[in-house]
Amino acid sequence: MERLTRATLEKRVKEKVEDYPCKVVQFGEGNFLRGFVDWMINRMNESGLFCGKVVVVQPIKSGLVDELNKQDGLYTLILRGIHNGEIVNNTEIITSVSHGINLYENYDKYLELARNPDLKVIVSNTTEAGIAYNENDNFDDRPPSSFPAKLLLFLYNRFKAFNGDKNMGFYIFPCELIDRNGDKLKEILLQYIEKWSLGENFKKWVCECNHFYNTLVDRIVTGYPEKEMEKLTEELGYVDRLVDTGEVFHLWVIEGDKNILNVLPFDKLDLNVILTNDLTPYRDRKVRILNGAHTMTVLAAYLYGKDTVKECVDDELVNLYMRKGIFEEIIPTLDLPKEDLIDFANSVLERFANPFIQHYLLSISLNSVSKFRTRVLPSILEYAKRKGRIPQVMSFSFAALMAFYRGERLKNDCLVGYRKGIEYEIRDDVNNLVMFKELWDGFDGTRKSVERIVKTVFSKKALWDMDLNEVEGLADLVAGFLFDIVTSGIENTMKGLVYG
Repeated sequence: MERLTRATLEKRVKEKVEDYPCKVVQFGEGNFLRGFVDWMINRMNESGLFCGKVVVVQPIKSGLVDELNKQDGLYTLILRGIHNGEIVNNTEIITSVSHGINLYENYDKYLELARNPDLKVIVSNTTEAGIAYNENDNFDDRPPSSFPAKLLLFLYNRFKAFNGDKNMGFYIFPCELIDRNGDKLKEILLQYIEKWSLGENFKKWVCECNHFYNTLVDRIVTGYPEKEMEKLTEELGYVDRLVDTGEVFHLWVIEGDKNILNVLPFDKLDLNVILTNDLTPYRDRKVRILNGAHTMTVLAAYLYGKDTVKECVDDELVNLYMRKGIFEEIIPTLDLPKEDLIDFANSVLERFANPFIQHYLLSISLNSVSKFRTRVLPSILEYAKRKGRIPQVMSFSFAALMAFYRGERLKNDCLVGYRKGIEYEIRDDVNNLVMFKELWDGFDGTRKSVERIVKTVFSKKALWDMDLNEVEGLADLVAGFLFDIVTSGIENTMKGLVYG
């Protein structure tokens, strides 16, 4: 069977693949960008709106660029899930990528790329740790280690090649999952400019002729479907080493004005791209509803006997628990229009029900203490502030966290707990694991003993950025739920909460 290449595709569809000019430099060839940004550009190309291609830069030594070039930049994208209550399963060949460059093997080719006058856009996804300053990076490194240093040398070569032409700057969209990613990237670039003494004219060009955007991206991209490939290859009729899979839902929030649409006409298609002058409400919506619902649910649901997010949605009790928490407690803490929040929440529940994704609760449970602080605790505090009372579901979820962290022994870097007599591993910062083990070692079965556990955990300002015992009524409510969980079981306690 033939491998997917341009020749293979043109033979199959009897149409020529368009030779559009390269307009986008993309740092990162991984699953997410190929299933998100490149897919959007492909959609715009198909509609004759963008007419440009992507050059993919592999920012680390090992990656997929060689495979991408063997396939002439082509790959198959399969988007699957539930949309408006209907199961969707779409397969398409993405043709928006021109080629890839491994800058570790072709550094000069990478720098030469900066001389291409057609380039207008830079996107990146180099993991959350990618946007970071490395004091050991030097101007003469080929290449330097950090992504910002690599990017700055690219910009410097462009500045030199076009003699500082103000029209040769970029629209820069980092997609790394850190807060205010565009601001952070620009800040680090300026650090390198100062360190390497690259001059005020270059600094001015970077600041005034390049536009750095804070972004929020949202789509689960599950990547290469190893277990399905034999069957998929037979169905596709060709060999593709780069098949990418993801969910149907997508969202790109960009903090910027409508000038972006002159370059990337997202608004001409049914793409869920939001331009806003303030990213914060959308970030809060995602973190509190999507991520918060995960963190609020997974530990209780796991103790109850569920193993995947899909099982949680399918179970009547856990489903009602999630809905009660999202619609009655989380949404009232947010400031976007209520209709928008409800629509987003319903899309989240559809995503949780996706039959094509096996999202395991134990995987999500990793580092639940810090996740709880950023994803659930802000909703608890905001609800108390606005309503004058403590929210029930989220307080129960706090108790479920403490019950989940009831481990009997430390093993390697985890704490071993038991669910219905079967071991499970609790993974978190080792100091947190030791704290919970010592607290539960002192548990004597009384309500007073539970209260001691809760108050001690609440007193750890390093965990919560405050002493939670100062939140009136919270410790008592959580202790009550926790005592019920350890004496009556998680199921009975959850039923009492949900059904009243």
